[in-house]
Parts: sequence; C-alpha cells; structure tokens
Amino acid sequence: MLAAMQDVPKPVPGGPWQQQSEFLLRERLAEPDGPMTALVVDDPHQPGRLAACVVGTIEQRLGGPANPSGAIGYVFSVATDPAHRRRGYSRACMRHLLDWFASRGITTVDLRASAEGEPLYRSLGFVHTNDPAMRLQLRP
Repeated sequence: MLAAMQDVPKPVPGGPWQQQSEFLLRERLAEPDGPMTALVVDDPHQPGRLAACVVGTIEQRLGGPANPSGAIGYVFSVATDPAHRRRGYSRACMRHLLDWFASRGITTVDLRASAEGEPLYRSLGFVHTNDPAMRLQLRP
C-alpha cells in the first residue's frame, strides 16, 4: 500500500517511521470512543496473520456550508495481502468503517486511492472531488 501511494521503493524500507506509527496507533486505538479505529481480517488459515485491514480517523476541521460541524472521516492504510485479494475482505472492512463513521455523525469521508483500490471505493459511493490536493514538504 505504501509503495503504491507514495514515492518509495519496493519493498518499502523500514526505519524509525515504523516505531512512531506503532506508538501512535497503540495510543489512539486505546482511547475509549476515540477518533481512530482499525478493522482487520485474519488469514483464515493462519490466525494472527493479516489478510486485510483498514484504519480510519475522525479529523476536526472548521465547519462550512456542506459540513457545519467540520468533522470529517479519513480512511487510510487500506491494505490486502496479495494472496487474499478478490475475496471481499477489504470491502467488508470498508463497510464496517463507513458504519463506524456514520454512527458518530460523520457525513463526509475522504481518502486517497491507488489505481488498484479505486474500483472498490467507487462501488462504495466515493467520487472524485473538485478540490485538488497540494502538498509542501518542509525540511526539518
């Protein structure tokens, strides 16, 4: 997933980002009724081995006419092990995540899609927006 979405080589090199990500996930997922959730499907033949997963978070932004509360859902880290693709695992994770957002009053959900993932997201109702993303990478 990272190699498909970012300009990084395959396989994705390890590094300090992994420890920081693990820390953040553990911290945020431990919050009762917190703004982040993760949904996973275990490999049916190897319990404890990941077949698919999705992580979502609720971000608080300033409100506007289309979203007065300013709360927005964001989907990231959708990944399926290549051996488990085309079995509906990511679709099931995404449906549960969308239900989780809806149960918290979230009416707008954003994501960035790889070319491989786009058909799934379209089938769930996601559309391209007129709001193009831009990014500036600041140097530490």
